[in-house]
Amino acid sequence: MIRSLSRPRAVLFDWDNTLVDSWTTIADALNTTLQTFGHAPWTMAEVKTRVRKSMRDSFPKLFGARADEAARVFYRRFEAIHVARLAPVPGAAEALAELAAAGFYLAVVSNKKGEYLRREAAHLGWSRHFGRLVGALDAERDKPALEPVLLALEGSGVAPGADVWIAGDADIDLECARNAACVPILVRESPPEASEFLSHPPARHFPDCRALSNALKSL
Repeated sequence: MIRSLSRPRAVLFDWDNTLVDSWTTIADALNTTLQTFGHAPWTMAEVKTRVRKSMRDSFPKLFGARADEAARVFYRRFEAIHVARLAPVPGAAEALAELAAAGFYLAVVSNKKGEYLRREAAHLGWSRHFGRLVGALDAERDKPALEPVLLALEGSGVAPGADVWIAGDADIDLECARNAACVPILVRESPPEASEFLSHPPARHFPDCRALSNALKSL
């Protein structure tokens, strides 16, 4: 990992399980869908390992010609539970408030459907912190493609590059940063293992958003 980094102008966050804890909600809606279509449910460990891409990229592989029907089942269950179960990751609210007050441009690039992403941000009172909240289907392609990054930065005056950190908990976030020529930041409790992220290693690892915020303010 890179040890010395310069102060960025913008930070683009992942949403699920970077800023909010949503594994149980995702697992519930996904397993409802899998079982509806005759598949075995996934364990939580499988959900955490296998859920990465947006629905439009992942469901055709899981459900084939019935992907659209499966999406309707998923969203029906998800919509019934996602706001009620929504919980910020500890320290995320404080980190966002601190970074916004310090003048960083903040945005979200998520593979959660955009309308649900923005509904959750509004419910938490976080919308004011972000220049843009970009979710699945908002751009021509979804994360890890470049397009959602460009949309997230639109109007900010900041271009993709060393001035932009992309922070998330999964390989797809680091891959997205690489595709956009931005700085990849891993935010999760456990540090990366030697065999992880070989094609898109993180520039830095932070155990949580508060640690990330503290580091940014010190640059």
